[in-house]
Amino acid sequence: MNRVEFESYSKTFILFFLSMSSLITAIFYINLSKEEHSLNESIYIQMRICTFDLKCDKFQINFVKTDKDIYILHENKKGLYAYFPVLGAKENVLEVYFLQKDYIEALWKIKKQLLIEYIFIMIIVLLLAAGFSFFSLAPLRKSLHLTQEFVKDILHDFNTPLSTLRLNTSMLKRDVPSNDKLERIEKSVASVLDLQSHLRSYLSNDTGEKEHFNLFEPLQETLCLLEKNHPRLFFSLSGLDTELFTHKDAFMRIINNLLSNAVKYNKQQGSIHVIYHKQKKVLEIKDTGKGIKEPSKVFERFYKEQDRGIGIGLNIVKKLCEELNIKITVNSKLNEGTSFNLNIQKLLYTKV
Repeated sequence: MNRVEFESYSKTFILFFLSMSSLITAIFYINLSKEEHSLNESIYIQMRICTFDLKCDKFQINFVKTDKDIYILHENKKGLYAYFPVLGAKENVLEVYFLQKDYIEALWKIKKQLLIEYIFIMIIVLLLAAGFSFFSLAPLRKSLHLTQEFVKDILHDFNTPLSTLRLNTSMLKRDVPSNDKLERIEKSVASVLDLQSHLRSYLSNDTGEKEHFNLFEPLQETLCLLEKNHPRLFFSLSGLDTELFTHKDAFMRIINNLLSNAVKYNKQQGSIHVIYHKQKKVLEIKDTGKGIKEPSKVFERFYKEQDRGIGIGLNIVKKLCEELNIKITVNSKLNEGTSFNLNIQKLLYTKV
């Protein structure tokens, strides 16, 4: 069960369980009130029987003067009590008391029985909620599986025409070394390859196993490769000698995507800086590119400000950051550059 399916399952489970448990709780509360009322009526009936023969083992009796109503059950801190008339007595009445501790004990027996029933029914509701949620999720899982398989097949079928395009383009470049049309074809093929890579990453939804590694080493390899492919850009690393313990492949996928964007949308003779701020525990990827008009929207799916791409790269970055417990923020100014900040505090390696 992937993250999307788990989220759907948990929401359905919580909604079903909360609605059913609320209904059952309300029913048991009403039932408890009725049982309490029945207990009071039973106590009152026993009080009346007690006045006939004065065999009152459960009660305390006294002859008192009172101005309160007779034949009515009263309650105070001492317990429940009622007044009954005495034959031949004009001023005194019979006071029958059911002590508070005895009343609490009798009430607790009822509550205990109802509580056992309540817990038993709630366990049944919990199991029903789990089963119902799983059953309702089945069509969604089937649909997602079919969609993913279809997209994977399409991605696989891309390989043959893309390989043909790249091969023929490289052969044409030998005959025509400098041609704008060929360059546009190459850029288009590169965009399709990027899209293919993003879609594979999105569909796999697999961050891999956690491992311990030094932050400097993989970033140095990545930047060395970028320097060779983009000699007109300046790259720099600083403060990266720190240890991480996380899913390395997923982490480098985040870094590579951000660096790829920094390269794509940079200006001639621009620069890209990768800086680790040790005190803040923040990894910054900063460029001198075109900037972003609306930084708050860059992580939205399909949002883009350029003609290139389809706008899912940074959305995938955001999802991967959530998977790895990385807080990502962006700051940007048009025609000045963009800075992505990754808070990697939860990824830092600590010796046990």
